Amino acid sequence: MTGRRIVSSPASERGGHARPRGPFAPRPRDSRASGQNGETLDQNGTAPGQDATAPGQNDLLPGQTARAPGQNDLLPGQTATAPGQRAARPARPAPGGGRAARHVAPGPAPRPGRKSSPAIRRAKRSRIAALAIVAVGVLVIGLATGFGSEISAEPTAQAFLFDWQQQYAAAGALTMAAPGTVTADLRGAFAQLDATQLFLSMNSVVQHGGTAEASFTATVDLAQQGRVWTYHGRFGLRRVNGGWKVEWAPGVVNPSLGPGERLAVVTQFPVRASVLDAKGDPLQLPAPAYVLGVWPERLSSQAATAQAFASLTRLQSGPVLGQIAAAPPHQFLPLATLDSTTYASLRSRLHDVPGLVVRPESERLFHAEATGLVGEVGSEIDQRLRADGALYAPGTTVGLSGLEQTYQRQLLGTPTTEVVVVNSAGAQTGVLARWPGTPGTPVRTTISPTVQNAALAALDGVSSSGEIVAVQASTGQVLAVAQHQASGALPAGGALNAKLVPGTAFTIVSAGALVSNRLVAVSTPISCANSFMVGGQTFTSYGTGEQKPFSTDFAEGCGTAFAGLSERLTASQFAQVVKEFGIGSDWSQLPVPAFSGSVPSAAGDAALAAETIGQGNVRMSLLSMAMVAAAVDSGSWHVPQVIQPSPDPPSKPGTALDPSMTSALRGLMRGAVRSGAAQAASLPGLQVYGQVGLVHTGSGWMSWFVGYRGDIAIAAIESGKTPQLSAAALAGAFFSKATR
Repeated sequence: MTGRRIVSSPASERGGHARPRGPFAPRPRDSRASGQNGETLDQNGTAPGQDATAPGQNDLLPGQTARAPGQNDLLPGQTATAPGQRAARPARPAPGGGRAARHVAPGPAPRPGRKSSPAIRRAKRSRIAALAIVAVGVLVIGLATGFGSEISAEPTAQAFLFDWQQQYAAAGALTMAAPGTVTADLRGAFAQLDATQLFLSMNSVVQHGGTAEASFTATVDLAQQGRVWTYHGRFGLRRVNGGWKVEWAPGVVNPSLGPGERLAVVTQFPVRASVLDAKGDPLQLPAPAYVLGVWPERLSSQAATAQAFASLTRLQSGPVLGQIAAAPPHQFLPLATLDSTTYASLRSRLHDVPGLVVRPESERLFHAEATGLVGEVGSEIDQRLRADGALYAPGTTVGLSGLEQTYQRQLLGTPTTEVVVVNSAGAQTGVLARWPGTPGTPVRTTISPTVQNAALAALDGVSSSGEIVAVQASTGQVLAVAQHQASGALPAGGALNAKLVPGTAFTIVSAGALVSNRLVAVSTPISCANSFMVGGQTFTSYGTGEQKPFSTDFAEGCGTAFAGLSERLTASQFAQVVKEFGIGSDWSQLPVPAFSGSVPSAAGDAALAAETIGQGNVRMSLLSMAMVAAAVDSGSWHVPQVIQPSPDPPSKPGTALDPSMTSALRGLMRGAVRSGAAQAASLPGLQVYGQVGLVHTGSGWMSWFVGYRGDIAIAAIESGKTPQLSAAALAGAFFSKATR
């Protein structure tokens, strides 16, 4: 394995012999000559043609003297050669006689073709024998000391680290402890960390005779927000029965662990940051919340509790069990925080979860004043978290809509995660690793608390469902987004993004097209017939056919009058004014979905007539209609703004409206409130301007009011099952509280 080294202590520290430094190192006194009758040995200590001894074949027991295979074995009655004494060999008869040959100094080299003398040959053999004896001595010393080496602890250390990562039982078998104990400890440590992966790499092994110490680096992938914990550890080894065993202790897992201690992971999410109004106060309101949790030490089976809780909440049991196992056992562990509606739906089945505890609390989390803008928040069990690939983690919240969804990361912040040591009493005794979290950052909106409260108060005063959107006419800043759910159905998409038929409230735009193109004057007499046919399509109203000034027809919301006037208007003229009001403009820069309106080019006279009275293919949201009223009030249109300050450069005003047109429209809208169908919105003091509409939605009715007072422009709807609705009265209640 790369990056590993083995460090062995000197031979003198091990109590062994020093390695011979050359082929003529002196022999120990108790050594015996090796080799067969003085034959020359090769570099491996074997006679020519003889196979080398297998590694470990001639390992010696303590006190045993090495001998070459078959060398110096004594026959019964034979005497061993004394230490240091040269072994005797049979005398070789000299040629021509029985006299023993004498040792003589070597003479000159024989001439070519001349045979060397017996004395020379005997001298050569003597030198060869001496060299053989020295070589055999080196072999004996090498066999006795292992040539300066000993059995390495490194393979055992490597095997232990490898098995620790994959096979706990195999790792346990390499230790001096009971394998079951080690298996349980290693498996428990992995669970206590709620780890997803573990990587171990050995750094070094230092041996001291029969003991050794291995050092390693551990890298642990925690399930908590992708945290990675790296630390350095070490463990001892001891030589046992010719092999090596790991000396097991809790500190093998981590050097900071002592007897009876365990690891734990503590993760703490910050409180979710609030969406603020223009003054910096939270738009979220305190509301009931229910915290579901457990005391890990009190659970008879953590796995059973995790399985039951996961089944109830549609989570996966594995991550739930991981959180329970990794938590400090003596601390309450919140598993999920539920809103009132979700809690009510699960309440009857909560007793099926063993050991589950419910704590009622009050939190600024699940309820907000401007829900249509702020949005909704989901808890840890919301399936949209799983769909986004987020891991289950207690304390996690998710924005489901509106600004809560758009600014999810900013509002949520990041958790603080700690790897800690917990003793047998459940007390935290140390922090091994810490990843500081970051608090969520609030989002500040343009919502005015005064205007928002006025809208909520007005809606609370009606028995039907309703919505109000208010904007500052001079800037386009959204001041209020309020809704009230009662008997009637509210449109899908909310106040900012719903695609609704506006009815005769849209005649503000149609009247602008007629007036700006000088097709009618406010005083021009126009008949308000009970029915009128355009392009083969019949339009009806409550009119009697009486000729009245155009201003009166506008004030009374006479649809047949506008259907008839549409014959004087071309589709392009109408489309131009629609564009000047900013309808259909690009609002993609807004941080929440918002519909700017849609008025398709009319294909035929009947289609154009329908569009002039806000029917046919005309679709508007409350926000886009409020911006129409704001354009009349300020003389130009603005892209609406919901964040303060805006992250984008200030929007440039759209095309300025024709001053003569805006003047005429203000008069028409004032007349509708003063004496027309919008009269219920009239208030003393500062004047109210507006227009109304009533639309049959199929399953019920929807009443509209679009208008302004001072610098506040609004669109309001009231929804019910009968046409006896009055969004104008709702608007009057709002203006009385929002403007003085």
